Amino acid sequence: MPTTPAEQYLLDQIQQGDDRAWSQFIQRYNGRLLAYARRQVSQPADAEDIVQEVFINFIRTMHTLRPESSIEGFLFTILRRKIIDTYRRKSAMRVGLIQDLYRSNCGQSDYLSGFQSTESTASSYARRDEQKETLSAALAGEILSLLGRIKTTLNFEHLKTIELLFYCQLSNSDIAETLKIDARKVGVLKHRWIKQIHDNLTAADTKDLSEADMEGLLVQIWQQYRPSCPKRSTIGAFLLKTLEPEWQNYVDFHLNVLGCHFCQANYQDLLEQNQQKGADKLQQRIMQSTVGFLQKQ
Repeated sequence: MPTTPAEQYLLDQIQQGDDRAWSQFIQRYNGRLLAYARRQVSQPADAEDIVQEVFINFIRTMHTLRPESSIEGFLFTILRRKIIDTYRRKSAMRVGLIQDLYRSNCGQSDYLSGFQSTESTASSYARRDEQKETLSAALAGEILSLLGRIKTTLNFEHLKTIELLFYCQLSNSDIAETLKIDARKVGVLKHRWIKQIHDNLTAADTKDLSEADMEGLLVQIWQQYRPSCPKRSTIGAFLLKTLEPEWQNYVDFHLNVLGCHFCQANYQDLLEQNQQKGADKLQQRIMQSTVGFLQKQ
């Protein structure tokens, strides 16, 4: 989700050295980052140290954040890198709990490195970076467009299948077992989706890409942008059980079957906030009901 005007105003205030704006920013994102970090590392103190480093890194690099980028996505990208650095892991981190059940997901490869060149000049590297950025943006836009149509029609079986394919990288047979559908149906949907996205793109670089190349690109884009993850407000509505039944069922799948670590972190943060609000309300009620006795004494 692009940076909103309110978020941009907050960032501008932070860049001007406003302590209150920075405090508000930390308060807004600290909970969800800490909830995610605690799921990834064994020691709570390590999680807190990592989150602290994330905010330090953000304040140093926030000038690189583009208006079309997501602040939350930017922070989570820094967080994942910090966790990987902490454990010196070479492989990509798992994005969901379901990957602990199935081991069929492939290692994350740098499919965008396919822009090979025999040149080793600075200009050739710059051109390749521009190609990667252009193709990534085009793919992300096309994915969002197709996902929007799926959500509008409430075709959540397709959405669940696509998430398991490109977000969790499960095999067709594992997806079929999870969703209780035919594995051939998964294969057909996968081929149709890749072809549809490929055909809709106009960038010259996509014309020579194979279906396997396109699949790899989609995996990488999904890992980077998480386009199918529910909005934080949607997760909040799920927590309050105010969503329509179809949406309630889908968010439950995303949180508890797929087990998206990022969205679980948001859910845990919202849950703790609601519990704190409940405690605050109870404290206020107790104060109001007892203050009279205190004055009499």
